[in-house]
Amino acid sequence: MANLPNILTLSRIGAIPILVVLFYVEGETGRILTLVVFVLAAATDFFDGFVARARKLQSRFGRFLDPVADKLLVGSVIFLLVAFDRVTGLVIIPALIILCREILVSGLREFLAGFSISVPVSRLAKWKTAVQMVAIGFLILGDAGPEALPVTLIGEIGLTIAALLTIITGYDYFRSAVGRMGEPAHPTGETVEGAPPVTQPG
Repeated sequence: MANLPNILTLSRIGAIPILVVLFYVEGETGRILTLVVFVLAAATDFFDGFVARARKLQSRFGRFLDPVADKLLVGSVIFLLVAFDRVTGLVIIPALIILCREILVSGLREFLAGFSISVPVSRLAKWKTAVQMVAIGFLILGDAGPEALPVTLIGEIGLTIAALLTIITGYDYFRSAVGRMGEPAHPTGETVEGAPPVTQPG
């Protein structure tokens, strides 16, 4: 379990308490440092999978830990953004949608695992994650960004777009899985769409 991909994945969880502390650092310095730590943490989501595939270090522990680390990181930062009034008003709704979807998909994956059915990560879901991470980055930076650029507005629009993609991908996962929930377990494993099981990094 103690291989490089898993260490990178664990670093995303380890970044959370650092981000909590940095949110309490006032001024532009605090926001910039928070953004740097978040970007580095988010980047490990790509590199852990890349290293795992390149070195053939995939493991069950990594498949479990990778999505958990992602959800803990995103959920924690969204919570902090709301708590520190960097996400306010109606923009709280997209943030709530994203959090609810993550819980739904996690529950769906856990339930289907009992039937040896895995849930593939769609291309649209990957785009959702990318838009979501970029939007969160803009919201973290906020007023510390260039004056000529509406940084917060860009982040709010990005978060709203991510929420819309979240609804679409969440519905697709749920619709695909519902039709298979009554089927017997498949000991060799399969996906809800009939494709090969998705391999998570680590």
